[in-house]
Amino acid sequence: MTARYCSLAQQSAAAFPAGLTAERLGALVSGRSMWVNGTVVHYHFFDGDTDGSPIALPGSGETRWVSWVGAEEQRDLVRECFREWQDLGIGVSFVEVGDRSEAELRIGFQLGDGSWSAVGKDALRVGLNERTMNVGWDLTVPGERQTALHQIGHALGMVHEHQSPFAGLHWDDEAVYADLAGPPNFWSRETTYNNILRKLDASEANGSAWDSLSIMEFPFSSGLVLEPEQFRGGLNPPGGLSPLDKEFVLRWYPPTGPGRPPALVPFRSAPLRLGPGEQADFTVEPAETRTYTVGTFGDGDTVVVVFEERDGEPRFLAGRDDGGTPHNATVRARLVKGRRYFVRVRLYSVRGSGETAVMCW
Repeated sequence: MTARYCSLAQQSAAAFPAGLTAERLGALVSGRSMWVNGTVVHYHFFDGDTDGSPIALPGSGETRWVSWVGAEEQRDLVRECFREWQDLGIGVSFVEVGDRSEAELRIGFQLGDGSWSAVGKDALRVGLNERTMNVGWDLTVPGERQTALHQIGHALGMVHEHQSPFAGLHWDDEAVYADLAGPPNFWSRETTYNNILRKLDASEANGSAWDSLSIMEFPFSSGLVLEPEQFRGGLNPPGGLSPLDKEFVLRWYPPTGPGRPPALVPFRSAPLRLGPGEQADFTVEPAETRTYTVGTFGDGDTVVVVFEERDGEPRFLAGRDDGGTPHNATVRARLVKGRRYFVRVRLYSVRGSGETAVMCW
């Protein structure tokens, strides 16, 4: 049976001043929807008799008015999911308020309108009497609690994991369109493309490696995914917060205040967009003395070499400096806080399509 999916509206591309470096532009795009760390995000559940709107009845051409107000047991489940994200120790906090004018997030439970959420700070552009999040089905049904965790992930700035350019998913496009056009989603081709088939830019993705276990990953039934081969029979994430989900939000929202544990050591990642035979350097400035694993993720055969800057010149530190051609190469190197290092990546060939990127962790 086809799962019920979260549907996000297509956002227009953000406009930035001309002349920005690629690195600066990437940082602005990736952080555009993220809250400033330390923000108190207030949420409100619609509760008025007139809080609601007409929705279309699939296949009938008719509409009917449906309330946005949810039962208390539905609200309790959403509160519980806010606490689960909060209990990770993230620097953003969530507070429920009774006055919608005080809330950045305004939550409805309109049945028949699907489940969706504004992504991060995009909620600030939504009108005061409009929803920034909707839960369109019963969360108390076994297996549906993950819907609330997923929508709060969007509210924190996360996007759909299967749309990551690093996922390497190849679809049977027409099978996907046909599957989503029927019940229970009744999606148009445009909605299906925007929420399933469209690849995000590398700067928009939740990380530089695909996380098939993420709460932001959809389950897919057999016959929709062609590659990787192991997912032809279906893709079934467990439905909870994965280790990489937790790392992502703690990297963007490290703990704040006295007595709080230190933030996770962040990794730095960048799409390289290399062509066959091309080479690029990637600078690493570690947060502390530690051993880093440095790798590339994407299509193609790559060589990774780590150099340490000494007297303004890069000196070989680790990796393969002999012209070997490992795939998705990784090396381990001990990096010291305050020094600069270069990760030199050379792409030898491209198999299929995808981005080559570097991740250090």
